[in-house]
Amino acid sequence: MQKLGLTQTLSQKLSPQQIQFIKLLQVPTAELEARVEEELEANPALEEGRDDAEDPYAQQDDFEASEGSDEYMDNEISVEEYLHDDFSGYKMYGDGSGDEEEKDIPISSMTTLQEQLKDQLSFLPLNDHQKLLGEQLIGSIENDGYIRRDLEMIVNDLAFSRNIETNLEELESVLVQIQQFDPAGIAARDLQECLLLQLKRRQDPDEATEDAIRIMEECFNDFTKKHYEKIMRRLNIKEEDRLREAFETIVRLNPKPGGITEGLVKNQYLIPDFILTNDNGKLDLSLNSKNAPDLKVSRSYAEMMDAYDKSDKKDKNLRDTVMFVKQKLDAAKWFIDAIRQRQETLLNTMGCILVHQNEFFLTGDEAKLRPMILKDIADKIEMDISTVSRVANSKAIQTEFGIFPLKYFFSEGITTDTGEDVSSREVKHVLKGLIDEEDKKKPLSDDKLEKLLKDKGYKIARRTVAKYREQLNIPVARLRKQI
Repeated sequence: MQKLGLTQTLSQKLSPQQIQFIKLLQVPTAELEARVEEELEANPALEEGRDDAEDPYAQQDDFEASEGSDEYMDNEISVEEYLHDDFSGYKMYGDGSGDEEEKDIPISSMTTLQEQLKDQLSFLPLNDHQKLLGEQLIGSIENDGYIRRDLEMIVNDLAFSRNIETNLEELESVLVQIQQFDPAGIAARDLQECLLLQLKRRQDPDEATEDAIRIMEECFNDFTKKHYEKIMRRLNIKEEDRLREAFETIVRLNPKPGGITEGLVKNQYLIPDFILTNDNGKLDLSLNSKNAPDLKVSRSYAEMMDAYDKSDKKDKNLRDTVMFVKQKLDAAKWFIDAIRQRQETLLNTMGCILVHQNEFFLTGDEAKLRPMILKDIADKIEMDISTVSRVANSKAIQTEFGIFPLKYFFSEGITTDTGEDVSSREVKHVLKGLIDEEDKKKPLSDDKLEKLLKDKGYKIARRTVAKYREQLNIPVARLRKQI
């Protein structure tokens, strides 16, 4: 049985301008210049340069839009009004890492890996058909240098998307040739093949290299689990030193030939959004100059408004023209105000972080970091938590100790046996020190690490030890064991 009823709900939707401001707040310094250039090209009423004179458009605020015209943005911008959106999944008490996408900011200065591989492909004695197969294989290589898509699927891709008929044997023969390209190990289908490609390429291989190849071919599973005794028995290796040399040969190989090979990937530079200097104990915070572009409203466009005010307003064509001009002027004023609000929000947020983590910024000692969550900063600067999150997840600061992303300074708190609150980052630092100093023949288990940390005054559970160890990318004790 169907029923009709009325339901009253309260919801809030962000306008396009509000969404634009949120995106502008998140833009890092490396991309802000491009964003400003984009706005300059799109809006002729916006110009570069500083306008020290009185804003000629300020006198036009009393302009009355014609009946039926669009409503324009308010001159005053409130950050909080724009940022009270639903921030679902937000980890208020975590390490400051929300669920928003985090991106590295690459500034490319070289050709890509794909382009260099295609250059190498052009030197192979292949016919046109084989070159098309090679291009498809190169296009299937992922960022870390592997081809994980099954070759049979690539055969189907060629048939359906490019109308190229081939078979598994022909495709694999081209793949074998691509696997000889630089960097060594490229186009492997798994880690085992990647490491073998690098080992077999070595000229004049010594005994350690030959042992390493045998380990990869015959004992790869035992190698990943560090079952040294099984490997020695299976390969009939009597001396531990010989096995150690083979393992050292393997660990010096590159497991991600497409992602970290020097000279074959894009260089990356982290451009700081803030600059912090220490003048005899006095910390001075400033924005990167790229965050403060000089922008002004076009005087010629503002003069058009003045001319309209003195003209015959009954001319419909003139009114249509001036409505376009006003729209562009309003957009220009909004963008200038948005850039200013962006600067103020960044400085307020970073200034509060600076006060909270003052001892760290003076000494650079990680142990001086205090527990701090996003809500702590949001409450002090009287802004929404999502505002602080957007700033923390995309900005960095340059100090005399190096460049740090802002999210580095956020961490949960741990209570010591003396009742003092310390940062989880400090506990991780101590944990890493314990693991670095352990006997690698008998590495410490998580239970043992928990007891050692408690002896030092840090009251944390074993599962927390495991969580911190994983966040530090440190494997379990069994995988840390060495000969």
